[in-house]
Amino acid sequence: MKPYEWILFDADETLFEFDALRGLKLMFSRFGINFSDADFSEYQLVNKPLWVQYQNGEISATQLQYQRFQSWAERLDETPKTLNSAFLSAMADICAPLQGAANLLNTLRGKMKLGIITNGFTELQQVRLERTGFRDHFDVLIISEQVGVAKPHPEIFEYALSAMGHPSRERVLMVGDNPDSDILGGLNAGLHTWYSPEY
Repeated sequence: MKPYEWILFDADETLFEFDALRGLKLMFSRFGINFSDADFSEYQLVNKPLWVQYQNGEISATQLQYQRFQSWAERLDETPKTLNSAFLSAMADICAPLQGAANLLNTLRGKMKLGIITNGFTELQQVRLERTGFRDHFDVLIISEQVGVAKPHPEIFEYALSAMGHPSRERVLMVGDNPDSDILGGLNAGLHTWYSPEY
């Protein structure tokens, strides 16, 4: 088999830690709220189904981001947009690469082209890449919010391949931690895949 020309990485829990509870605790502390584990469970009852709807193309990125904070916005007399931006800001403040991610990217850099294809949101992804020093490692950054469709939809992979200059699909490896959005999505796009949160 020919060596890979491209490796596409998912972002959350593939390159970066994503501790939503910690981020929410920090975000709500800035509003004077002690966000509890019970509050988090209640939040996830709303948040998780919204992510499924988003990945299925049933709602937009904006709808997801605002609807997950609707009840809290009413409680705090804030807008969902304000709370969502505060959450993304808090997540950027606590961002950290997964152990081994920096070494992996440094090893691969210059040997092949690297890209990110993520269902995360623009406001967070770009800040994290800058703060971690990862931005210059990647030739393409594909964010579902900007494309208008999320993984595993084939359209986001086609968009990525176009941005990559239409390489042979057999020479593209998709690496991710989600068996549906990353792995199934990559396979359906004709790419090789690697399911390994621990690399």
